[in-house]
Order: sequence, then C-alpha cells, then structure tokens
Amino acid sequence: MKKLLLYLTVGLSLCATAQESLDLNYYLPQNITYNKNIPTPKDVIGHEVGEWHVTHDKLMFYMQTLAKASNRITIENRGATYEGRPILLLTITSPKNHTNIEKIRVDHMSLSESGANSLSIADMPIVVYQGFSIHGNEPSGANAGLAYAYYLAAAEGKEIEDLLDNTVILMDPSFNPDGLQRFAYWANTNKSDNLNADTNEREYHEVWPGGRTNHYWFDLNRDWLPVQLPESRARINTFHKWLPNILTDHHEMGTNSTFFFQPGEPTRVHPLTPKLNQELTAEIGSYHVKAFNKIGSLYYSEEGYDDYYYGKGSTFPDVNGSIGILFEQGSSRGHIQESENGLLTFPFTIRNQFTAALSTIEAAKNMRSKILDYQKGFYKSMRDEASRSKSKAIIFGDSKDASKTWHLAEILNRHKIKFNELKNDVTVAGKSYKKGSSYIVPMNQKNPNLIKAMFEKRTTFTDSIFYDISAWTFPLAFNVDYSEVGTMANAGEEITNLGPLTGTVDKQSNYAYLFEWHEYYTPKALNKITNKGIRAKVAKSQFTLEGTTYDYGTIMIPVQNQKMGKKELYDFLTEVAQDSKINIKSVSTGHTVGIDLGSNDFDPIKKQKVAILVGNGIRSYDAGEIWHLFDQRYNMKITKIDVDYFNNVDLSTYTDIIIPSSWGRGALSKSGMDKLKAWVKEGGTLIGYRSVAEWLDKNEFIKLKFKKDSLKVKNVSFEQKSDFHGAQVTGGAIFETKLDRTHPINYGYKNDKLALFRNTNIYIEPNKNSYDNPITYTNNPLLSGYISEENLELIKNSVPFQVKRMGKGRVIAFTDNTNFRAFWYGTNKLLMNAIFFGQIM
Repeated sequence: MKKLLLYLTVGLSLCATAQESLDLNYYLPQNITYNKNIPTPKDVIGHEVGEWHVTHDKLMFYMQTLAKASNRITIENRGATYEGRPILLLTITSPKNHTNIEKIRVDHMSLSESGANSLSIADMPIVVYQGFSIHGNEPSGANAGLAYAYYLAAAEGKEIEDLLDNTVILMDPSFNPDGLQRFAYWANTNKSDNLNADTNEREYHEVWPGGRTNHYWFDLNRDWLPVQLPESRARINTFHKWLPNILTDHHEMGTNSTFFFQPGEPTRVHPLTPKLNQELTAEIGSYHVKAFNKIGSLYYSEEGYDDYYYGKGSTFPDVNGSIGILFEQGSSRGHIQESENGLLTFPFTIRNQFTAALSTIEAAKNMRSKILDYQKGFYKSMRDEASRSKSKAIIFGDSKDASKTWHLAEILNRHKIKFNELKNDVTVAGKSYKKGSSYIVPMNQKNPNLIKAMFEKRTTFTDSIFYDISAWTFPLAFNVDYSEVGTMANAGEEITNLGPLTGTVDKQSNYAYLFEWHEYYTPKALNKITNKGIRAKVAKSQFTLEGTTYDYGTIMIPVQNQKMGKKELYDFLTEVAQDSKINIKSVSTGHTVGIDLGSNDFDPIKKQKVAILVGNGIRSYDAGEIWHLFDQRYNMKITKIDVDYFNNVDLSTYTDIIIPSSWGRGALSKSGMDKLKAWVKEGGTLIGYRSVAEWLDKNEFIKLKFKKDSLKVKNVSFEQKSDFHGAQVTGGAIFETKLDRTHPINYGYKNDKLALFRNTNIYIEPNKNSYDNPITYTNNPLLSGYISEENLELIKNSVPFQVKRMGKGRVIAFTDNTNFRAFWYGTNKLLMNAIFFGQIM
C-alpha cells in the first residue's frame, strides 16, 4: 500500500470551534434519520459527548441503558477489574441475527475447523471486535464509543440494516476501566470554563502514575499473549469464543501527531504473520483514507509502528487468522491544547476515532467474503503445515516446581491450546520430565503458529528497530525445561480441565519440618510462617535425610521451642502447604548426611517488612510489577512510600527497601540519600533495579565498574541517524546466565543456567573474586531476540547482579527486570531471595 499522508487544514480549523457549538451532530453522519426512542448520551449521562471526559461509571450506565432500549444490542459483564469495575461487552447486530446468535457463532467458529471448505459463507456475517482506550489516558476512543454505540442503535434506513444483517460487532467500550476512571477524574477536575490551550496548563500534566495503566500500573496492551490480568482474561476469552475477523484497537499518541492507521512499517512484521494479512490490512486502510479525506483530517500509515510483538491488541489477532488494526490519534490530553497542527480539541479527536470505527465496519461489510475466505484459508494452511512438520510435540516442565509449570499450562489453556499429561516420567536430551509437573503439547492442532509464537527462539531479523520487545519465549520466561520431540508416544490423557494445584504436609512431626525452596510459592509460605512468629531457618548447604536429598535454600521449622504446640503447628503448616501449593516433609531426626539440622549452616530467617519507593521519577511499570508480585502472588504486604514524603518517614521498622528503575536515576534528594545510607548502615537491605544501579554507584552506595562502548559512527547519513541509534536499543531480549547455586541469591534454582530478560544497556564488569559473581552472562548469551553487535560484545561475561556490605546492611543491584510484565515467573524468586536471604549474602 502506498504511504498515505494528506495535508489538509479544513479539519483543524473546524476543530478549534467544535467545542463552542458542540452537539451530537458534530460526530454523526447527517444524511440519515435516527430513532427518537433511543436515548442519546446526553439524555443519560448529562453532558454532550466531548464536553467532559466520560467516567467509567457513566459510560457503563449509558451502555446498559442503550442495551435496554435497542433490540440491536445485548450486553454482558465478563468479570471485574482489580477495583471492581465491570468488564463489559456489547454484541451489536440486527434483531434477526440476535434471535439466532449462538448458531451464528458456532457456524463462524466452524470456519477454523477441518471440513470448513464445504461451508458456504454466502449468508455468514463477518465478526468485528472493536475495543477502545486500553490506555486510560488515551480517552478519545472510549468517548467516541458513546457516539458510536448510539449510531449503531439509533441509525435508520436500508444502509444500517444491511450492515447489521451482515455484521456481528463485539464492542468493548473500555479496555481499561480503572485507568479511564483515573484519567477522567484528572481531566475533569482541572477543566476551566474558559478552556485553556496553553501546554503548560496543569490539565495536560497528570500526576504520577497517570491514567495510562490499570490498578497495578500495568500496560494492558502488552498482555494479550501472557494473559496475566483480569481485563486481559475477559477479552481473550471473548476472542477465542468468537475468533473475530477484524479487531481494532483505538489509541492516542503525542499531541503534535495526526492520525495513524495500519499497516505499519513493512519490514517490522513478525515472520509468522501471513503476507495476505498485511494486504487485507492495507485494503481496509483504503476505507479509512476515503473517510478521513471526507472530513479533512490528516493521517498517515506504514511508518512509526510495527506488527511484531504478538502481545499487543493490534498484532495478537494476526497470529490467529484475524486482522488486527491499530489506530493512533494525536491526543488533546484534556479538552483543548496547542499543537503543531493548530488548536486540537477533545471533540475533534473523538470525531476521528468515531470516523475510523465507521470506516472499519464499512470495510468489513464490503470485504466480507474476502475476509471470511482468508480466515478459512488460514486455518487450512495451519492444519496442512502441522501435518507436514517433523516436530510433533513440545514437552515442558520442571521436576522441582509444579506451580510454575501449571501457570504456563494455564496460559495455554486460556488460548485454547490443547496439551496432554505425561504417560510416564521421561528423559529427553538429558532433561528429566516428571509426570504431574510436566506437559506435552501436540503441534498437530488448530493453530500451531500460536504455539510457535509462544515457544520459539528467534535471533535473526529483517529490521533492527522494534516498537516493543523482540523476544518473549515462554518456557524461558518461566524457567522450565522444554524439548521438541518427533512423537506423541509419551503423551497421556488430554487435559480438558486443568485442576487446581495442591499441597500437603505428609504427617505430624515431633522433631522438624522441611521444604525445599524450589516451588514458586515457597516465599508465600515462608512469609506466612515468619509472620506467625514461628522460627524458621535456611540451609546454606545440601544434605540428605531419611532418603531424601535437600538442596541449598531448604527451609527447616523445628518443632521444639515454638509458640505453638505440636498439633497446632502441624495444623498451621498444613494450612500453609495447601494455601501455598507446596509439599512439606516431617522428619524424626536431625542427623543427616551433610549438615545436621542443628548446624550453624542453618541461618535464622527474620520476619520481613518491605517498602518500595514510588512517585515522580520512578518508572510506574516497574513499581507496579513489584507491587503486584507481593500483593497478588505472595500475599505479602509492601509499603509504597512516595519520594515526595520520603524524608518524613521513619525507616527503622523496615528490613528492605526497593527502588525500581527510575527516570531520575534514583529520584531522591541529597538529604534523602543520606537518610537511606544511614538506614542501610544500621542493617537494612537496599535493592535497586536497572538504572538505579548507576545511581547507587554514583552516590557511593556500592562500587561498580561499568562496561562502556564508544561508538564510532561512520558512513551514516543524517537521514539514517535515527535508525542507527535505534538499532542500539535493547528493547527486550533474552540472555543466558550461569549461576553459582551455592549463593543465596540463587536458592531455589535447580539448574546452573538461567534465562534473564533484559531491556537495558547497563553492563557491569565482574568482581575480581569469582564468589562475588553468582550470576554471570555466558560467553554466548543471546537466547532469543535482538541485540546490536556492539552491545552483544559488552554483555558477554558481564554480571547482572552485585551485592556489597554497607555497615551492618547490604546494597543489592540488579541490572535487569526480574518481574517483567507479571509473566516472567522464572526470575521472580531472585527478588524474593534478596528479601529473605539478603543478610546472609
């Protein structure tokens, strides 16, 4: 598709006056009539679309009211956000189709099954999923949804009736209810009667963390593939229930930009995406061209954005036989703002989003047969490819950690990927897979490309610039063993219901209880134990007792001298085991092969009280991932201390303070740094992430030596400058490290290799003492993803972790994010080890 860039001034001159004469007619097509019995948005929410930013509660109320008033709309609540807001879905089609909606869905799904070639698509509706404002502070989409839903419910005439007869629209009015509510509050509370377009106006500068993210500060538009959050789980369930032909994702971008629609950069498309997908995307784009030409709005395509990471809403459909389309509107970030293109009003941004929604369904109606045929052909080619493939299955698992394995299987289950239990324990290429904590995934199933997208490692690319991460290999993210095999001979029963994880205490003990540190939820168990006031110790060496060999980091709970009696302790530990999905063993003696249970190589574990710095200067994504890990995974309290009042906080009660990656390289004042140093010297453990490593070194918390590369740029033109420097960005790739398993930071890891996710170019030289480098990047570290040749040389044999004493305390630096996007289960334990075992490092 030829690049499209239209320079017109009509639209922006209109947008400057739109606010003054605002009514619904500004958005709606005016060559048709509207049903007077259908309430307008203003009738229900009390203000015109674009006059104020709609709050989620008003948006929800209008959609519910509309569904009651119109026989074209049904509404369902698919769940709740973390803050308890409903996750709504509107199904919009003709009344005739509504009476037969389940048959329409079943017939539509049959296009993806074997035997689809015999199906007639002559009378089959096309299915379009339209979602709005996954980033809460990109609100023009959700606000456009008010006018769009009204149009679909109230428009009259043959054109709309024909469209609804041939289309099923799945409308998601707010991808991110919590974020939308947060931003609407900000924009509305700072609005003046006399709208002020000055870019310095407070209205256009949200307070930290802003409304972009959900409750735990996650970017929901990166969770379509990992599916870790409730909003994502609701929409993924809908997606796989319907397999929509087109999915649109309405966003906003910088104020000085115009309007973008896909396709994106042609060299930045994932190789698993069919070429025909991009051709159809471009053809749909021609409808946007026509619509935007008509209203005089500027737009562009085929630049700036890509179709690579399958975890985004506009790209995830592409690996599932659908067509994902990203819309990006230049943002007013409030009600009116100066821009390079003139005054940009909120109503103008809404009208552009509304226009794109209409042009999408016009394209869907006119291209119905072509797109339905594409879906049918996609799944046929998947079946043909699977039958030819030499790789018949993938086995994955962790013989020491059933929980991590279960959670990876849970993701497969959410994506309707079939998998089987193992028939027996097996060993493949030196890796042991245990029945009950391993699974086998057949490649000969509905969509093997989706399996490939999740499991493959890729290190060669046609482009060196990525809008998002370049690797997300799930078994590496979960730190589970995995192998491709040429047979399903080891497969047991297909798992149709992934049952819950369980945990037990084998029997009551009069002496001690033991559990290894390998299972994912052991930190949850240990936190519960120490908070109950029960004494627990950690083994710094391996030992064998009563026929079982116990690894570094094994937790021992003696029965004697506890606050509880023997029976009460047993009952409590049984509750802990069940809640944390771990198995606890009772032992009758302290005499072992190796260190005895009374050895000084068992160190006591203290109750931990953890704080995290948040606020201006701190990366909210990183902070939110840590908050979520503590609160949702491990049921551990974590105190969020804002940097604005840090100097007024008594730190003496905290055992650990975490500083997430920071824009301001630490975000503390000089007095704050002095206070923090004094706290560490008194015995605290300070943990800094990513850019904070440089801040800790600069401010003499820890001495680190960084590896730097002096790029000598030759034969690069001014036009190529941006791409050259962009190619030096490590936007997200996976690298291999070697572990010293005897070091407390690595307790709970059974292998001596660990995959780390990295999206920085911070490289630390190893310490001269090998025992001070418990995690080291290997000499051939790239496992999956893109890194420039220059940075690949720097990462080799560098170290992503260092710990040093400061007085009675410890300072710990991680160069990498161990908690990335909530699905990097494999390295979550590194942070927990720093928390629980920091003082013995």
